[in-house]
Amino acid sequence: MERVKIADGLDVSRIVYGMWRLGDDADTSPAHVQRKIETCQEQGITTLDHADIYGDYAGEALLGAAFRASPGLRDRCEVVTKCDIVAPIGRNADAGVKHYDTSPAYITAAVERSLGDLATDRIDLLLLHRPDPLMDADATGAALDGLVDSGKVRSVGVSNFRPWDVDLLQSRMTQRLAVNQIELNLSAHDAFANGDLAYLQRQRMTVMAWSPLGGGSLMAAAQPRLTERLRELAERHGVDPAAIAVAWLLAHPAGIIPVMGTNRIERIARLSDALRITLDRKDWFWLYEAALGHEVP
Repeated sequence: MERVKIADGLDVSRIVYGMWRLGDDADTSPAHVQRKIETCQEQGITTLDHADIYGDYAGEALLGAAFRASPGLRDRCEVVTKCDIVAPIGRNADAGVKHYDTSPAYITAAVERSLGDLATDRIDLLLLHRPDPLMDADATGAALDGLVDSGKVRSVGVSNFRPWDVDLLQSRMTQRLAVNQIELNLSAHDAFANGDLAYLQRQRMTVMAWSPLGGGSLMAAAQPRLTERLRELAERHGVDPAAIAVAWLLAHPAGIIPVMGTNRIERIARLSDALRITLDRKDWFWLYEAALGHEVP
């Protein structure tokens, strides 16, 4: 599988396995989690996407348990995790109100907790999960720089940031923000036209797409025209319609990296199917037209 360089000495797989719902599986044993990871690795998918809040702040520990149970497994993966969302659940049950915290104290403590829960000595890519309207850019930037300098974090980036959010934080940092992970799919396609994707390309930031299948909405009855076209192309290429939706993202010259999340082993085994498909310009716009609900101007 193709590799994508995101920072000096660090690259990731062209498709990333997302662990948002890891704790929702009926089987969360280390052996089953390990099987999911190894099913990914058999396809060349080595990058795992997590966040401290996943599983009500208990999801990272499930991955860490798999790493502990299988020595050497961690070193065959790149681990992405996120922080800054404080929700009144799990260990933060007394938070009172859901909020964001990008203070140096919170970020540093979150990284230490993640390192412990993940049973690792470094995080390959740390992302700020959401823009914080109370962010002190000087303090936050210095904290992120310090984590990279310490070796606890190999690279840093953001998630759900708009161009002006990226510019502000980057202006206060020495390290380069390597990634912006944004919602991007055939239903959530604003970034293709509102300047977000153009900006990230201009900055040469890696674009990761969360929810590349729209949480299942792409096959919903509310979008019959899009569903029909996905199925037609899937039949033509001999794949599942989901693979076509992912191939649509992969076809963009920005080098979008889809973050694919599923708990079913049989679906995990097919995550790389989209890489076998090359959509031409006409088919790309044919799907885009259906997503827009009208032809392009």
